[in-house]
Amino acid sequence: MLAIVQTAPGGPETLHLGEVDTPRPGPGQLLVKVKAAGINRADLMQREGKYPPPPGDSAILGLEIAGEVAALGEDVSGFVIGDRVAGLVGGGGYAQYCVLDAGTAITIPEALDDVAAASLPEAWMTAWFNLVELGGLREDLRVLVHAGASGVGSAAIQLCKAYGAWVAVTAGGPEKGEYCKRLGADMVIDYKTRDFAAEVKQAGGVDLILDGVGGDYLPHNQACLNPDGQIIVIGMLRGPQAEANMGLLLVKRQTVRGSTLRPQALPVKRRLAQQVRDFVMPRLATGALQVTVDKVFDWEQVAAAHHYVAAGKNLGKVMLRLGSAD
Repeated sequence: MLAIVQTAPGGPETLHLGEVDTPRPGPGQLLVKVKAAGINRADLMQREGKYPPPPGDSAILGLEIAGEVAALGEDVSGFVIGDRVAGLVGGGGYAQYCVLDAGTAITIPEALDDVAAASLPEAWMTAWFNLVELGGLREDLRVLVHAGASGVGSAAIQLCKAYGAWVAVTAGGPEKGEYCKRLGADMVIDYKTRDFAAEVKQAGGVDLILDGVGGDYLPHNQACLNPDGQIIVIGMLRGPQAEANMGLLLVKRQTVRGSTLRPQALPVKRRLAQQVRDFVMPRLATGALQVTVDKVFDWEQVAAAHHYVAAGKNLGKVMLRLGSAD
């Protein structure tokens, strides 16, 4: 089969189309003919050699896919060849065929196209895992989401509003700010020109912070976090090093935790996929939630797609449309 391959870690120019062996589904797995795949920051880190796939997962980039079931592994029930499915994978998404655990497969409704369906798993499962399961999202919480115009940020804003929570976001520039407001953000702060910590603190502080930026944001997050609040770090755009204010940590009883979805055990991913089926899909159908696809690249343009994401230009998800697998 064809896939986006890489001979050595490096920049987007190291990615190209190449021939690799077609994977075979094992017990409990589906082989999916991939029609679309999402591009995530994790892909960029892996491309650079900074985020290797978990043991046993494909080294091909790509963590979320949509397409058609092409073959069934042993002990799979509830699916037939030709079913349209989407799902989160440990790797292998930038390819004509990809193996997907059947327990994490999400049936695509007829009204949703493949690109839209492939944009959902990573963003919504990440938002649900961190805000609801780890963060205890509820109506009376005040939440701050960094990188509000990102794919995860877009899902996080909508999830907070679906729960009735108050949500502030940081975003770079007026266009991204307006985008976040359209998704329901109660407060938008342009981090390039304003002090988000001071403004959030003045507005009453927050109880939960979803931080995909990391680095020197930590002390500023601490400054606007209310007593007994929690900071969940899911990214390191500003680097892996940070200086914590231990005084605030103690006096305000703050919790700081790191969180990654990719290495989670299958039971966790299956549980999160069920939330996409039960919570997200029905609300997409009624218009209560929105698909947030910004730009679609053909897979021959994968280098341009990576440049686009690295430059932080996207409002929502950036996607790859894959060539025919026939």
